[in-house]
Amino acid sequence: MKDFLEIYERPFIEGFAFDLQLFAAEDDGRTEEATEKKVREAREKGQVAKTQELPQSLVVIFGVLVVFLFSSWIYDSIAAMTKYYLSSFSRLHLTQRSLFLDFMAVAGESAKILLPVFLAVLIAAVAGNVMQVGLQVSTHPLKMDWSKLRFDPATIMKKIFFSKQVAMNLFKSIAKVLLIGFTAYLIIMSDFEKLMTTPDLSVGMAVKIVLMGALKIILWTSVLLLVLSVPDYFFQKRELMESLKMTKQELKEEYKESMGDPHIRARIREMHRRNMLSAVPKADVIITNPTHYAVALLYDRETMFSPMVTAKGEDAVALRIREIAKRNNVPMIENRPLARQIYKDVEVGQLIPQELFNAVVLIYQELYTKYKAVI
Repeated sequence: MKDFLEIYERPFIEGFAFDLQLFAAEDDGRTEEATEKKVREAREKGQVAKTQELPQSLVVIFGVLVVFLFSSWIYDSIAAMTKYYLSSFSRLHLTQRSLFLDFMAVAGESAKILLPVFLAVLIAAVAGNVMQVGLQVSTHPLKMDWSKLRFDPATIMKKIFFSKQVAMNLFKSIAKVLLIGFTAYLIIMSDFEKLMTTPDLSVGMAVKIVLMGALKIILWTSVLLLVLSVPDYFFQKRELMESLKMTKQELKEEYKESMGDPHIRARIREMHRRNMLSAVPKADVIITNPTHYAVALLYDRETMFSPMVTAKGEDAVALRIREIAKRNNVPMIENRPLARQIYKDVEVGQLIPQELFNAVVLIYQELYTKYKAVI
């Protein structure tokens, strides 16, 4: 075993060390599922999960059906053009103007014949893509990213021979060939007797039998490919989500961008706490728990409908509020359920809600009785 490892650790070419780690997972370290923001940005760049089989199948089905439905009209139009030019060929005067006019006439007739087919194919192609990804227009895939153009033989070899995407495409190609071949075989065998009689029939009947067989082959293979597109779509979606996976560091960076830097948020909280504590000396009363919660109330009968919470805190912040109140001779009244309720339901800067009026009125009555405060 040791000799075996030594052999494969040697360079294949003198001076060139072949690193088998180059064939390791391309997204090594990307273990975290993509966030909603990452998926949304990828979608805006045109990176979406879709299978080409669905629009291709719909294009073939719609196109063939339109040709079949308008076949009589298409045949009559082509026959009329052919008859006109073949019957009047000897009377034609070939000049530059006549050639131009004839060319424009043929182009106009051809456009009328092909217009229904083009419209059907266009609608099918758009519908096949919209059904998968919705209405999403992006020009990003058209931009050239020169940073991704680098020559790395090992990576190129891996993508060519060891990629799941390549393996899936190879499997789909083989499946298509087998599917089309097997379907064509079954249909031809079912119509074999009719096909063998075509030499004895008129040209029109022979062509009709052959065309009907071809129509059945095309429609059945298209329907089968349509069914095949369902598992392929889920495979493409899984591959997309795998490619969008993030490292833990990328997850942290995105969290910082979306939520803000934790240090900055801590500073904002500290500034908010300082501003809140600066309002404690002006409060009418501090309602305490007595140790876990502290709530400061202020009431101005001219500007306020009810008392306003100017500061509140829990544990260490509550202790700080009580210390500031004590230094500034702000009255403190203990009321455990009321302090806990106000802390839970009322934010700083909000007025006391109506359901707490009675309890707060009792506090102010006690404040007036005990401290003779002027409210």
